[in-house]
Formats: sequence, structure tokens, C-alpha cells
Amino acid sequence: MASPTRLMTVLPVGHRELLMGMARDVFFPQDTRIFEEGSPADRFWIIHTGTVALDLYVPDRRRVMVDTLGMGELLGWSWLFPPHEWHFGAEAFSPVRAHEFDGIAVRTLCEDDPALGFILTRSIAAILAGRLEVARAHLLDRYMLHGGPGL
Repeated sequence: MASPTRLMTVLPVGHRELLMGMARDVFFPQDTRIFEEGSPADRFWIIHTGTVALDLYVPDRRRVMVDTLGMGELLGWSWLFPPHEWHFGAEAFSPVRAHEFDGIAVRTLCEDDPALGFILTRSIAAILAGRLEVARAHLLDRYMLHGGPGL
């Protein structure tokens, strides 16, 4: 089975082709802010080349990097779930080429094709579960590094 972080590889061929027909190729130079936490989420990307850093604003600490994404990975899931606002920020850590998708158009497509909507939502949920585990491990590592009690 394909890695759940590789969205396009888990979609059936027909659905993959349908979505790829909606894709637009984009380029982000290194250090470009792709989106900001709290701003409207109306699109998503599948990274073709390069690396994107996901970050979270922590008051009095600026942005804290929480994860990095690379080739084949989904960037952006907030377009799918109300209130359609970014939960993190994203910045090109290196030059990035990606396939960009209009989130509103894809949501409409999912409403018109419930089978696509189901598999896409299930696949994105699997990606989110994996990223939650990564975040949990990072938090535990930090907690232990800073003298937390043994678990």
C-alpha cells in the first residue's frame, strides 16, 4: 500500500486523473511565505520538488517550525474543513515546485462525486493522523530534553 502521506498515490487512477486535470503548476522561491496561520484557506498543493517548513506562531517566541514536507506530500488541508482557515503557516525552505489546486473547486467536485469526496477525506484524515503522531513525538522529545519527568 502507498504511504498515506502521498495523497495522489492512494487515489484510484480515475480520481487521480480528474484531480490532476484541475492542477496548476506553481513555483515558490526559497524563503517565500506560502500562507499564514489564521488566513483564509482556499487551496492546497502537492509538492513536486523542494521542501516546505510548517510553522506555528508562539507568542513571545515568533514562529516555531513544527514539520517539513517534501516531494509528493500534501501541503494544506484546512481548505477541506470549516472554518477554512490555515492552522499553521508555511514557508518555502528551498525552491519549491508544486501542483496547486483550487480548494473550493475540489470541494464542489467532492460534493458532486461522493465516492471521490469519501476517499479524499479519508486519505487526508490519514495524513493528519500521521502528522499528529510526528507532532506528539516532537513534543515528547522537547519535554524530555527540558527535564520533564520520565514516562
